Amino acid sequence: MENYLLYAPACFAVNMAFGPNNLMAINNAVQKGVLFAWVASFGRIVSFAIMIALSALGLGIILSTSPILFTILKLLGAAYLTWIGYTVFRDSLIVKDTTITAQDIPMSKAMKREAMTALANPKAILVFAAFIPSFVDTNNYAVSYSILGLIFLAFELVAIAIYAGIGAYTAKSAKLQLHWMQRISGIGMMIFGVLMIFA
Repeated sequence: MENYLLYAPACFAVNMAFGPNNLMAINNAVQKGVLFAWVASFGRIVSFAIMIALSALGLGIILSTSPILFTILKLLGAAYLTWIGYTVFRDSLIVKDTTITAQDIPMSKAMKREAMTALANPKAILVFAAFIPSFVDTNNYAVSYSILGLIFLAFELVAIAIYAGIGAYTAKSAKLQLHWMQRISGIGMMIFGVLMIFA
């Protein structure tokens, strides 16, 4: 029980850390509102659930001890994230201010972007492999890891709601200047992609 009390605040701090996926939640909320951004984020939740399971099975340790494999995954992830940022930025240049709020972003596309952005960052699985195990009860490994993983995912949904709320509030304040929010989001994603290469 003591482990969980220590884990909860540390976990929420990790969930709230600003990164590519949370930036995407803001962008989705700017485009289509809080509910859309929150539902789209289930693509991220599925990816994180898979990564937590893989970490529990030991893949995180393999990645952390194989610099070549980690570097390959990191470069692929950086390239994908940079591409997503570019497409978001490009779309902001071709959509008029008066139609930006009605831009049709299919839920399936938004969920796929969330999922792929999460998977494109191999450092996430290292977070799961290094962070969660430090709180696991080794006497009841499977159940303990599962509970910690579920707590992480639950807090992730809370963090998504907070970031989506920020995006929606910003959109409301910006009125018809939403194309600038799109451009900032796109540039931000491209920056994260470049930083992943050098991290």
